[in-house]
Amino acid sequence: MSIIIMHLYPVSFYLFSLMSFIVYIIHSVKLDKFYIGTTDDFNKRLEEHNHLKYPNSFTAKGIPWSLYLTILCKTSGQAYKLEKYIKSRKSSVFIRKLKSDERLLSNLISRLT
Repeated sequence: MSIIIMHLYPVSFYLFSLMSFIVYIIHSVKLDKFYIGTTDDFNKRLEEHNHLKYPNSFTAKGIPWSLYLTILCKTSGQAYKLEKYIKSRKSSVFIRKLKSDERLLSNLISRLT
């Protein structure tokens, strides 16, 4: 099972890939909180978070949101399992460790698939 962890470039740089499901983690400086989601169009989804498409949502309170980490997955099932697991940890420390330790994320993916 392979995944791609992206830290340095915008998602559009990687869209040549056949993978099309993205687990994304965005951060709000205003709230100092993370939000984890899954999408097949990250740029559109980030725009929705930052432009009050859902005015009563959690993310409406934290605008502006910025990209923290994206993980490309091969299937929607893989992406949803990963999203659910990261959310279940309820830990910004864990999220920061995912970004700094690529082996942790690789092992996590292996366990979830």
